Amino acid sequence: MIAVEGVHKSFGTNHVLKGIGLQVPEGGVTALIGPSGSGKSTLLRCVNLLEVPEAGRIRIGDSDLHFSTTTKVSARAMLGLRRKTGMVFQSFQLFPHRTAVENVMEGLVTVQGWTSDRARDRAVELLDKVGMSAKADAWPSTLSGGQQQRVAIARALAQSPDVLLCDEPTSALDPQLASEVVDVLLQLARDGTTMVMATHDLRLAAAIATNVVFLDSGEIAEAAPSEQFFSDPQDPRTRRFIYR
Repeated sequence: MIAVEGVHKSFGTNHVLKGIGLQVPEGGVTALIGPSGSGKSTLLRCVNLLEVPEAGRIRIGDSDLHFSTTTKVSARAMLGLRRKTGMVFQSFQLFPHRTAVENVMEGLVTVQGWTSDRARDRAVELLDKVGMSAKADAWPSTLSGGQQQRVAIARALAQSPDVLLCDEPTSALDPQLASEVVDVLLQLARDGTTMVMATHDLRLAAAIATNVVFLDSGEIAEAAPSEQFFSDPQDPRTRRFIYR
């Protein structure tokens, strides 16, 4: 179970997250949607502590961290929670001086201390899972955007995270390349991978998500199972957003 309780995050005078509370069931896909500036990506980055909340609680499995302005969470505790997540960024963020397979291996070797042979076997297995085994020795610069994003997904899965976090995974891609990534994410969903995904793409959310959360101005306006959310939205802000 992934739980977020009372999370606040500000950047200067901009109060981006205003006491967000959210539970993510294991084996499901939760889509975060909403207008630009609503806090989707910030919430996602707070879950794996790329952004540290000023207040609130984040729990992933047995890692349970509390944040406030009067206490400081240790770097060790933050690292322990972060290792339970895998992050897929909008802009891929592959190492340009590493091949596809080396990108997937990197964290296993440098962070987990795996041997190169063991890490390569795991990397090849994951590249095959995302349909990229034929490009294992290719450099990122020779890959299309969709191919790079599939390598990035394999890299995020390498350490067997409790939850896969996807920040606008298709928004930098044209429709044809985006469909390659959607197919991979859909298969991961069918395999029971727990995911939280920030996206502007309502078709992606409708196709993959089991639950949808609509954020507006740093607050959760509505949260519901996907089918109910899209067929019968309750909040007027949600209805306006979907119908637009």
